[in-house]
Order: sequence, then C-alpha cells, then structure tokens
Amino acid sequence: MTLKVALLGCGVVGSQVVRLMHEQADDLAARIGTPLELAGVAVRRLGRRRDTDVDPALLTTDAEALVTRDDVDIVVEVIGGIEPARSLILAAMNSGKSVVTANKALLAEDGATVHGAARANNADLYFEAAVAGAIPLIRPLRESMAGDRVHRVLGIVNGTTNYILDKMDSSGASFSDALEEAQALGYAEADPTADVEGFDAAAKAAILAGIAFHSRVTAADVHREGITEITATDVASAKAMGYVIKLLAICARSEDGRSFGVRVHPAMIPRTHPLAGVREAYNAVFVEAESAGQLMFYGAGAGGAPTASAVLGDIVAVARNLLAGARGPAESTYADLVVHPMGETVTRYHVSLDVADKPGVLARVADMFAKQDVSIQTVLQEGHGDDAQLVLVTHRATDAALSATLEGLRELDIVRDVVSVMRVEGEGAS
Repeated sequence: MTLKVALLGCGVVGSQVVRLMHEQADDLAARIGTPLELAGVAVRRLGRRRDTDVDPALLTTDAEALVTRDDVDIVVEVIGGIEPARSLILAAMNSGKSVVTANKALLAEDGATVHGAARANNADLYFEAAVAGAIPLIRPLRESMAGDRVHRVLGIVNGTTNYILDKMDSSGASFSDALEEAQALGYAEADPTADVEGFDAAAKAAILAGIAFHSRVTAADVHREGITEITATDVASAKAMGYVIKLLAICARSEDGRSFGVRVHPAMIPRTHPLAGVREAYNAVFVEAESAGQLMFYGAGAGGAPTASAVLGDIVAVARNLLAGARGPAESTYADLVVHPMGETVTRYHVSLDVADKPGVLARVADMFAKQDVSIQTVLQEGHGDDAQLVLVTHRATDAALSATLEGLRELDIVRDVVSVMRVEGEGAS
C-alpha cells in the first residue's frame, strides 16, 4: 500500500516539502510503515522556475481536480490566504481526504468552518506549521498539555519584527534602516505590512489562544498593535533601564478563570527574562500552566526548510492515523470562555512625557495618575528647561485606566507631549 499526497503550492515552503519527501523517502516510509508518493502539485503557473526540481508531469493548474482525485489520501495546503485555500481544503475534506495546512490566516479567520468540515467528514486536520514554523508548539498544547490548565502563553511569533527590533537594540539603528536590512536579507517582504503591523502575529495568537483555553478565537478578537511607531530613542531608553523591546503575542486567562485576553503589541521585558535573549529572526513561546509550570519553546519560526519540517511531521502523523484507522485530535472548544476587551487587561506601563521644567510639575502629573487609580512605581526626570522629560513606570493597572490617564495628561498645560507609552511584561504582569 502506498499513501498518495497532493500538494497545493510549490513556493518557498512547498518546494522544500517536495525536496524532503524525495530525499527522505526511505526514512519516511519506515516511520509510517508504508511509502508516500507525491500524486500531484497544484501551481498557478506551470512554467515558473522553482527552488527544487519537480517532475513536470506532477504539475497542474487544476487544484480542485487534484484534491478530489480518488487515489489521493492526504492533501497538503501551503498556498496561504483565505481563498482559494478554504474552498480547496473543504473540497478535499468533503472528498474524504485528511488535510495538513500551514495556513494561519485561514485558521484565525474561519477556523470554525474548516474544523467543522473535518469533524463532519471524520478527517484529520493538522496545522503545526501555521504557528512558529519548525517549533513543535501546536501538538504539545493540544495533546501533551490537554490534561493541564494553561494560564498564560507569551511569545515572539514573528521573525521579521524580532529581527528588526533586535537590530535596533544591538546597533541603535532606526526602524526604517532595520526594516531595509531585513528586506535585503529576505526576512521581510517588499510589503511588510502583515508583519510590522502585527497582523501575522495576531493570527497566530488567535490560534494559540483557542487551543490553550479550549475556546473559539478569531483574529478579530485579538487586540493588535505593530512596531512602526517604535523609535531608536524608545529602544535606547528601554536599554538604559535594563529592558528590551519585543513584539509579543500574549494570551492570558483572567484571575477568576472565566475569561481571557488575547493581544499583540510591543512591550518592554527585563533582559533577564528568557524571551529577552531571543535574537534575530528566531521565535520563542513561553507557556505557564498550573501543573507543568513554566515551559519555553524556541527555534526557527519561519523559512522554507524549517516550516517544511513541521509540515512533514504532520504528514507522518496523518499517514499513521490512516493506516491505524484512527483520527487525530479534533477542535476543543468545550470551555467557550469569553474574550475580555483590552480595557480590562491588567499590566504595567512605561510612560515618557515632555514637560515644562518648573515647580509642581511632578505633583500635578502624579495627581492625574492617582485620579485613575494608577500607582506610580518609579519616576525619572531627564534634562532641564525646554528639554525636560519625565519617565514613569507604573504598578499594575487596567488598560482602560491608563488610557483615561493619558487623556488627562494631554490636557494639562504643563505636558507638552506624551512622547511614548509602552507596556511592561515579564514581571508578574498579566
């Protein structure tokens, strides 16, 4: 018996899947218990040059015909985007095929439809490669930790933004210069919006939160902020205080356990925190669970070969299930917890103010914080005269209270500008 695989897409990831299936054919057959065979590869343009050799006879532009072929057992989708990926995955499942996908955008926007089709057709749906590339993360969360209670998932899940922020921290580069370097090295797309504005990380955060808290989450539920407003001054200020700025995906259960928040935004974390040492385009995710305690997953979060490694792992799992007549884990949404709004999120804040240098300024600023029950932990005044600046770090407070505080500060005649506001994580914030 030979299991046949249909591949949708032969770009950066798809071409590596083809290569690995060819180079590791004997090992894969031994691990599964039967050989794998590539039944066909759906592409948009037949004549396009590819990163690996593909038998031209396998190429087709009729993706729907490929995924519904009677001899196909497993469909692998690595084309990305919502359509035609969704329609092709549904067609495959409705034809009795199990699916392996790396499509974070689709799972975050319409995971309910895809999971529903898998359930209705008794088909497997594996998606390890959708979050954090080669890092084994989805399977540990939805299988290994299924008997535990996850309190928090905190991670760097976008290599492009981590590379940019790391370069700004290590070299003092501006955002634009660091972005240009990332693009030159192939870490950032010509249009980097999905990465630098946090859309990519938000999709991944939605998937992680859904698994961690056994509740359905979409990208629309995620509070999202990008890194385009981060300046070299912000990075230098954080560095002077013993912090580093990272774009974090944070999924945190409320203290009463009845709700959770999902957010993506830049934040300052202490240089002693495990995530602070994640350099360049690497990813890392920190998981806090009731019984397991603190766990950290680290590795290459993107790239053709690393992502293809995760895809191949899923193919092996699905193939083993097919041989055993079994099915892998289904979507777990039994908890159906509420996603609470960003205003209810509790954390700490770093606020930098451009103020007039005259008596009573600090007292009036402190009074504005006190009116919203935002307690100040530390205050630092830099410069004198026209260049006076107040840097304040708060104790834990709600995001809504901070927003109200900032509105009040902007109305004070002594505050020339709210220069920057940065959340502080990694020190007991939730």
